[in-house]
Amino acid sequence: MKVEMKLKGNVARAVNPYGCKQEVLNQINYVKEQGAYDGAKKVLVLGASSSYGLASRITAAFGSQADTIGVSFERGPKDETMLGTAGWYNNIFFREFAEKEGLIAKNFIGDAFSLEMKEQVISYIKESFGGKIDLLVYSLAAPKRTDYKTGVTYSSALKPVGQSVTGENINLEKEELFTQVVEAATEEEIEGTVKVMGGEDWEWWIELLKEAGCLADGFKTLLYSYIGPDVTHAFYHDGSLGVAKEQAEESSKRINETIKDINGQSLICVSKAVTTKASVVIPILPKYLICLYKVMLEENTHETPIMHKDRVFRTMLYGNEANYDERGRLRPDSWELSDATQEKVNELMSKLTADNFKTDLTAYSLFKKEFLNLNGFEVEGNTIDEVNVEELKAMKP
Repeated sequence: MKVEMKLKGNVARAVNPYGCKQEVLNQINYVKEQGAYDGAKKVLVLGASSSYGLASRITAAFGSQADTIGVSFERGPKDETMLGTAGWYNNIFFREFAEKEGLIAKNFIGDAFSLEMKEQVISYIKESFGGKIDLLVYSLAAPKRTDYKTGVTYSSALKPVGQSVTGENINLEKEELFTQVVEAATEEEIEGTVKVMGGEDWEWWIELLKEAGCLADGFKTLLYSYIGPDVTHAFYHDGSLGVAKEQAEESSKRINETIKDINGQSLICVSKAVTTKASVVIPILPKYLICLYKVMLEENTHETPIMHKDRVFRTMLYGNEANYDERGRLRPDSWELSDATQEKVNELMSKLTADNFKTDLTAYSLFKKEFLNLNGFEVEGNTIDEVNVEELKAMKP
């Protein structure tokens, strides 16, 4: 059967597995082109199947020859109407490419928030992964989390705090600019977002791994965050998600105390805005992205997730160009937030209308292409759009 892109709003309803394969290979080739660096060798990535998590895994494996474990919640194919998720195939093809180079690439598919998954991963590390890891990347983004200590399930909500926000957003399905009103988060929604998107689960992973003796001397861990410019603060940095990320910073401080005796380091890495399945559904953010990309392309600083994380790993985390702020956060987002860049972005955003936002005035075409690439469509180098469902079912992560 032939696969074709299907959109519902800003959510993809289709996947091209072989486009996903080519996209993983393109990212691997990018890392190889940058050359080798001396980084982590035993890496655990939580949220490893797409975006920054996948990029982190790729740069660790193909830049530093690291063995990796990836944990993610993905779905495989069932029939012609349900071919599974892009992350399912990203896991499969990453493992295949890594194993061809003699690297361990173990995939765990399931709920990273659960105690059962933590116990499975720890057992694997102790029995089949050399006993210890030297890097843990926390890159989970999820709508829900069940606290296994209480049994309570919490839901996240990307909403402003204390006020409603009105702004323009982009509908990728209809390719139109529309006005969106986002109501303020309730106290329950704020609490749920902190429980899902904060740092509590990160702390629990570190505590269990340390108790099991699975953290190497000099161990590092980082959680990805985002601050962004003033124009996005109302619904992001000052919103429910921002409250969650503030809590994650407190978690990082406690983790640093926990791993002090093994010369460990816990970091919040404030990343730049990129095209992900999450970012395209965050209120009002797509309008900012198409202007940001235009400006950063002109400044030769535009980065996709693999470009961004490869730079973070090779020049900051394991290099000598780390850029920290006054709170000790790693700040590779400094290119995005430079005054000169933001001045140009704000000027461009003020010019956008329903008639011109898709023109060369912005980087809308790049933004949409990057989104399609996430699902295996319009991927440079891929020519396969025919799939056999039974062949896909035979593929295992």
